[in-house]
Amino acid sequence: QVQLVESGGGLVQSGGSLRLSCATTGSTGSINEMGWYRQAPGKGRELVASITNEGYTNYADSMKGRFTISRDNAKNTVYLQMNSLKPEDTAVYYCNAKKYGFLDGRDYWGQGTQVTVSS
Repeated sequence: QVQLVESGGGLVQSGGSLRLSCATTGSTGSINEMGWYRQAPGKGRELVASITNEGYTNYADSMKGRFTISRDNAKNTVYLQMNSLKPEDTAVYYCNAKKYGFLDGRDYWGQGTQVTVSS
């Protein structure tokens, strides 16, 4: 099992910055990829950014150039630096950990952290 705990959400003005953290515990050696997703009110959950164990990153188009995902393997922590925030970035942000595998692959989720961007 893997446990994920997010922190760093809050209220920020438009144009401001926040850094989210996701600390992982448990069977972290089984994880192949970490990521951040978000869900705004009345909308589905969407990918924000992801990073593989090899360091390959992937971003949603609307976040490219504004958000940066990184990881500290020694601390088993993944970060999401969010700059130039917009009101439309308001959502609950969830940390995700993926274990690859055809038969035993699975996703782990954190409890979510609220990000609110005021105009």
